[in-house]
Amino acid sequence: MNNNNTTTDVILVGAGIVSATLATLLKKLEPEWHITLFEKLDSAGQESSNEWNNAGTGHAALCELNYTPEQPDGSLKTSRAVEINEQFQISRQLWAYLVDQGDLQRPEEFIRPLPHISFVYGEDHVNFLKKRFEALDGHPQFQGMEFSEDPEQIRQWIPLMMEGRDSDEPIAATKVDHGTDINFGELTRQMLANLEKQDNVEIRYNHSVNDITQRKDGTWEVNVRNHEKETLEEHTASFAFIGAGGGALPLLQKTRIPESRHIGGFPISGEFLVCDNPEVVQKHHSKVYGKEPEGTPPMTVPHLDRRHIEGKDTLLYGPFAGFTPKFLKQGSALDLFGSVKPTNVLTMLAAGAKNTPLLKYLAQQLSMTKDNRMEELRNFVPNASSEDWELLVAGQRVQLIEDTEEGGRGALQFGTKLIHAEDRTMAALLGESPGASVSVSIMLEVLNKCFPDHLEAWEPKLKEILPSYGKSLEDNPELLDMVHDSTSRTLRLTAPKV
Repeated sequence: MNNNNTTTDVILVGAGIVSATLATLLKKLEPEWHITLFEKLDSAGQESSNEWNNAGTGHAALCELNYTPEQPDGSLKTSRAVEINEQFQISRQLWAYLVDQGDLQRPEEFIRPLPHISFVYGEDHVNFLKKRFEALDGHPQFQGMEFSEDPEQIRQWIPLMMEGRDSDEPIAATKVDHGTDINFGELTRQMLANLEKQDNVEIRYNHSVNDITQRKDGTWEVNVRNHEKETLEEHTASFAFIGAGGGALPLLQKTRIPESRHIGGFPISGEFLVCDNPEVVQKHHSKVYGKEPEGTPPMTVPHLDRRHIEGKDTLLYGPFAGFTPKFLKQGSALDLFGSVKPTNVLTMLAAGAKNTPLLKYLAQQLSMTKDNRMEELRNFVPNASSEDWELLVAGQRVQLIEDTEEGGRGALQFGTKLIHAEDRTMAALLGESPGASVSVSIMLEVLNKCFPDHLEAWEPKLKEILPSYGKSLEDNPELLDMVHDSTSRTLRLTAPKV
């Protein structure tokens, strides 16, 4: 086979969690298909999926308050939280299946038990959290949630955050013990290392995709630069998927499919304060989310997470917004400007005009000193010492901007969005969130949208991999319990019963 000009069944761009997940599913469903993955960096999971770039992990909507927005009548909408939780349960099923099959090793290196806590202060926010607890209490997917306004009880849950706190200030917290912390960088590396051992799978690092065009026969021609040999290669495939994080938008634009028009992106850099002092770290054993500042987007929700990275425990607090025109942390300063095309310039201009408050918020964030950031941290950790905390620049996210019926021209879209060609031969994942925790559900959507003719034949295997496939866990509490218990055992999230 000529390595410079090859034909394959599936081409994937980007060695992150979403491409790793899609490749894994396709390999289980169609073992004979030839899959080729291109990554411009020299190893897997170095951008959005990396453990230092993806600071808020293990999302299951157990503590993230933005998933239960307050409605005009004062009630809370819980459907998004229920949906996110179910999608996370689906992810756990795939990971547990891969552990059972021996495809993933040492689950404790990529997933660990960690309580999830919501913490608020101030009367209005306390009332909000109480309503949230009442709305979710008794729901099968949120069983075991506790609520407290008692400072002494909350002190037992989050001692570090209660040291030095004003006892006269109203506070409240909810706690769910069966949360998790996930190292998606490690998970991605294990998944792709397993795939590299399989027949008909090629993972080519140090290969960047320069162009991607559709031939008259419907196949996709991908122009790739091999940085090790400094040569150009051409590869063709029947199906192509772009899972390149912030780099997905420029590549999608190169496809020239109609679905790529009237879509833009605005890069946002996340920054976190990091503490490695063991005396401080050992006082905090949970993931804690608060309420986003008034008038800011969901991505601004403050959270203090205990993480286990590179063999040691650490604390991360944030996020703080930063800015660079790069679409990837290791991208180009020309990324933003190069993404403005005749097909989206009006979309981008409209977004700027509509979102002046967000631009002011970004400008305010960019002007912050470390002392300013420490003051924000002290809302969570009153006794925080500047000597214990350092600033970390996390990953790049690209905020999706598109024209929609609801939002009109230049509407900001939060979360992730799957774009696929009408002929179903091409798909791309866009958005400011990497979608790591719900990556399996998103890739199932790729299968549904792009391979509908295969679904009937694939169904038995999908049900073997995902016991809840085709069923609602919300409507089947017994199935939910079975899935949660079995994945907990396999992923070593619970102590064995004596």
